[in-house]
Amino acid sequence: MAPNRHQSAIIEFPSELVVHITRQFDAPIQLVFDAFTKPELVRETFAPFGETMTVCDIDLRVGGTYHYVMVTKDGYECSFPGTFLEVDAPNRSVQTWHFDGWPDVEAVETMNFHEVDGVTTLNYELAFADKAGRDHMAKFDGHQANFDNLDDLFLRLRESSPTD
Repeated sequence: MAPNRHQSAIIEFPSELVVHITRQFDAPIQLVFDAFTKPELVRETFAPFGETMTVCDIDLRVGGTYHYVMVTKDGYECSFPGTFLEVDAPNRSVQTWHFDGWPDVEAVETMNFHEVDGVTTLNYELAFADKAGRDHMAKFDGHQANFDNLDDLFLRLRESSPTD
């Protein structure tokens, strides 16, 4: 049985503009990459805290766009649109990152995936255009909850797969 990795992300701040998160998942690299890029999996795992995902559009190619919308339990709509700058499945994706709630904030989101012995490590980086934008990002509980949702998905998939 795989360890429970809930709330195990390591969050670092290598500069005043960058947030770096490292997180391991007990799943193969392709599945982890797919969980971040395939609408049917993103719909199931992206929204934290039991929020409802109402839009999940992904055109996974350089120049393609994505748009996620989730609604909080109190009815607040959170919209995240962006454009893919680089796609190297299943190893890496780079995309613009925007949260409509912070209209003047620009960032680039980079995800690098690496698998060893069935454990995939995600190195996630959010690089902001300026310090004012970076200062908006003061909490990471949503990231932690999203990663925990992924853990739960991977566990369900393992439990439903026949063993060899």
